[in-house]
Amino acid sequence: MVDSQAELQHRPHEDLAALITGTLFVSLGVVMFKHLGLLTGGTAGVAFLVHYATGWNFGLVFFVINLPFYGLAWKRMGKAFTFKTFASVGLLAALSNLVPQWVHFDGLSPVFGTILGGLLMGTGMLILFRHRASLGGFNVLVLYLQERHGWRAGRLQMGLDCTIVLGAMALTDWQHIALSILGAVVLNQTLAANHRAGRYMAM
Repeated sequence: MVDSQAELQHRPHEDLAALITGTLFVSLGVVMFKHLGLLTGGTAGVAFLVHYATGWNFGLVFFVINLPFYGLAWKRMGKAFTFKTFASVGLLAALSNLVPQWVHFDGLSPVFGTILGGLLMGTGMLILFRHRASLGGFNVLVLYLQERHGWRAGRLQMGLDCTIVLGAMALTDWQHIALSILGAVVLNQTLAANHRAGRYMAM
């Protein structure tokens, strides 16, 4: 039983490939949202708000905002989860600055970009979750609540994300708010449908 359980665990090179793949997916979604002037939830949403309001670098703001959450991750989710989450956050912070140098959008439909960006971010986060990692912040909180109480991570994240997006009404118009909510729903429905307590565990 122990041997079969050990065989199911991801190997270090598989975890590394997953962290790179997951953060690449998320970073492309982030760049699409940024191009369209949209918002998302979680600490990325807070970083978007700060970026739009001040012009500060999104990647740097995202990295700094996540720092207070590593204590909870270390205490509740373990050192391996915390280390991989820290690495994922750092990768996303860097890639959010690098991807715009590699990909340019001459024309991007707002609705299509919102849906595809949400799917990319949701799929990227799902890859990270399957390898016992996250993008910090609210990801740590909702994964902990799922593991501890069985609450659906995707549904809880959706509620938090929509709250953040609605809180941005002072910074943008209703069209961008509506598209941002659509993106949050697509992202979190991807998680809710594919990352259920008892079926797939982050720990």
